[in-house]
Amino acid sequence: QLQASGGGLVQAGGSLRLSCAASGRTASNFAMSWMAWFRQIPGKEREFVASISWSGGYRYYADSVKGRFTISRDNAENTMYLQMNSLEPEDTAVYYCAAKDGIGHKTEPVEYRYWGQGTLVTVSS
Repeated sequence: QLQASGGGLVQAGGSLRLSCAASGRTASNFAMSWMAWFRQIPGKEREFVASISWSGGYRYYADSVKGRFTISRDNAENTMYLQMNSLEPEDTAVYYCAAKDGIGHKTEPVEYRYWGQGTLVTVSS
């Protein structure tokens, strides 16, 4: 299982740090899993935010968050993070963490097998 946390209400320009903790079967495979953050606004499709390879050596970002968000992971703690700076009202969404089997960067939600429950980020103007 994946458990996302760290969401909340923040003013534009502020920062938040999301965490995604793996437990159970996903924890045993955590160090070998390519992981990602997605976000979703009600009524819209889930969109890719960032992904990270098992070692952390490869990181990819959506153009909309590049330079503002940083994805990272701590395999010893079975936890992934998303540091979000310079937040904008357009970043308001439910943020989901996800993990996939195998290697390789993917941006489509269907490619990810394991999902957290989501954490709400609200950015006020």
